[in-house]
Amino acid sequence: MHNYLEDFFFFLSLFVLIFIIDYFFINKRKLNLINNKGVNKKGKKKKIKTIGELEYLTFKFKLNEKLLDKNKVILWVSILNSFIISFTSSIILLIPMKLIWQLLIAFVLLFALIYSLYEIYGRHLKNNENRKE
Repeated sequence: MHNYLEDFFFFLSLFVLIFIIDYFFINKRKLNLINNKGVNKKGKKKKIKTIGELEYLTFKFKLNEKLLDKNKVILWVSILNSFIISFTSSIILLIPMKLIWQLLIAFVLLFALIYSLYEIYGRHLKNNENRKE
């Protein structure tokens, strides 16, 4: 018999860990570089990076980038990414199958979650943009 409380705490701890890494160490730094036009805190010029998820959402849903609150968007993108990764890994660890089947299920589940959650979030952003205009 599986202990589901341990699995839930594994999911929760993995979610928090991935969120901290994704938000503070990846997306927040990229956003600061974009806002400062490539100059970091030490005054060195770095190549301006883009946030891929933000570009994807603005291109696919034809969002006005000026109306977006980028801090809020990268917060939600980090939450979505953390949920997708932690949920997929938690589900896969619960399935008692061979490794090849686990990887196949994880691959399908990962792409299904990415497509569906980003589709929902993109439509939400589009509705908010329409209300602002």
